[in-house]
Amino acid sequence: MNDQSKLASKMRPVINESGIEIKPLYTAEDVVASGGVDDSLPGNAPFTRGIHSLMYRHRPFTMRQYTGFANAADTNERFKYLIANGQTGLNVAFDLATQCGYDSDAPEAAGEVGRVGMAIDTLRDFEIAFDGIDLDAITVSLTINGAAASLIAMFLAMAEKRGYDLSKLRGTAQNDILKEFIGRGTWIYPVEPSVKLVADTIEYCAKVTPKYSPVSVCGYHIRESGASPAEEMGYAFAIAKAYTDMALARGLDIDEFAGRLSFNFNIFGNLFEQVAKFRAGRRRWSKIILDEYGARRPESGWMRMIAGGGGFGLTIEQPENNIMRGAYYALAAALGGAQTMALCCYDEAYTIPTPRAQRLSLRTMQMLTEEVGLADTVDPLGGSYYVETLTNQTEQKITEAMQWVDAQGGIVRAVSDGVIQARVSEYAYRRQRALETGELRKVGVNCYEDSDEEKPQVDLHGYDEAGARQQIENVRKVRAARSNEAVARALKALRADAEAGRNVMPALVDAVKVYATVGEMNGALVDVYGRFQEPTQLWRRAG
Repeated sequence: MNDQSKLASKMRPVINESGIEIKPLYTAEDVVASGGVDDSLPGNAPFTRGIHSLMYRHRPFTMRQYTGFANAADTNERFKYLIANGQTGLNVAFDLATQCGYDSDAPEAAGEVGRVGMAIDTLRDFEIAFDGIDLDAITVSLTINGAAASLIAMFLAMAEKRGYDLSKLRGTAQNDILKEFIGRGTWIYPVEPSVKLVADTIEYCAKVTPKYSPVSVCGYHIRESGASPAEEMGYAFAIAKAYTDMALARGLDIDEFAGRLSFNFNIFGNLFEQVAKFRAGRRRWSKIILDEYGARRPESGWMRMIAGGGGFGLTIEQPENNIMRGAYYALAAALGGAQTMALCCYDEAYTIPTPRAQRLSLRTMQMLTEEVGLADTVDPLGGSYYVETLTNQTEQKITEAMQWVDAQGGIVRAVSDGVIQARVSEYAYRRQRALETGELRKVGVNCYEDSDEEKPQVDLHGYDEAGARQQIENVRKVRAARSNEAVARALKALRADAEAGRNVMPALVDAVKVYATVGEMNGALVDVYGRFQEPTQLWRRAG
């Protein structure tokens, strides 16, 4: 044992969140022992070094901040502000009532409209929200899950009404209901019909709007809820496989839809762990689609991703520190090869971002490409002994997370039984305890605190009561002006298709076009599918 090894043996081991012990020094021997270097070039399977041959040298990552306010008019104003400041995509935040399938004037929506996110009741709201925005130049991501089928129908109907060719229309819907059961809770229907609706959207979009991405599998919220980085990716892949299996059962060819699946991953935490996670994830997903499912088109095996947020990493204590955290998160996303970036704002730990905060996050991303050199070359950390070893080890951890899901009977069974929710919650508890004890160090929170620091002055986003009243008035005006007979016929057809087990997307599009509301369409589906009841025991099998 040399002097360095003797010294290292006396140190406390460093173990990253994915459970990998980090050595003080890496050499070529570590790379070989972990599986060797993947010497494929960027743009070639298994895409460890990136899904495009020139990556940002050809086109920088899309910058897509998460935005939505009480009503469509206010949201449209912020959209245009961000686009004027150089944003290249839109990421739409919806209010809780919309996410849960309620109209703005429903009793269940009281106090929620005007608080967080944009309220959507009918096609008219989409027409206002995207007025004056070129959907060919600015792609739109809809962050919606439980009510996703209805809102995808609205977006497509709005685009068609404005004259866009649906066969060429690009955009994304989150539409990942399984992660809602694990990590957020904006479900509506039981698990199986919820997954069936995701398959409906995949099938419909493959045939009608093949360049649109109807699902963005969202490890992001699983990570925010407590999972480790490797589990975040492993559980996301298990979810994506479930959706893939249902689409294949519909008779779709793997190459008809796999290339339009996308992913949403988190970026807070150790920079090198995040970079390795993305590199390993691209390789693992490529093997799943190209080797296991036998896709013929290399593009079907692309892990196209938005690296988003990092919200859990932000703090209300010393909030200006979040500006630096955000810069490091953006750096990790760029070094990891993200196609799109949605960076949390420094004030997002305690409020809806202000225009100034959103502009700062946007400028942070722009600096990476314009000043820091992240667009100059592909995979700049490739070949690092540390990063290559960590990539190999992380891929193994991702595989182990997927194997654990399989041992529970698959992701749908694990979600239905509440097993995976319990496992993620247990990890979140351990992480919180580590923060409280100081084992997990957080600058400004449990280390490097200012003893004389005053409570931070924060600019809170207030409840927009006037905006809520206006939204309720708007939906009532639409109901008064539309043909209620046509709406009744459309809702009857929607129920009939749901009862017969048919794809409900054509009926939803028809209902949207006659200005049926979100609450009416989702109410019709609840009549058939029922509502999800959360498992009351999060329980024994979670270990």
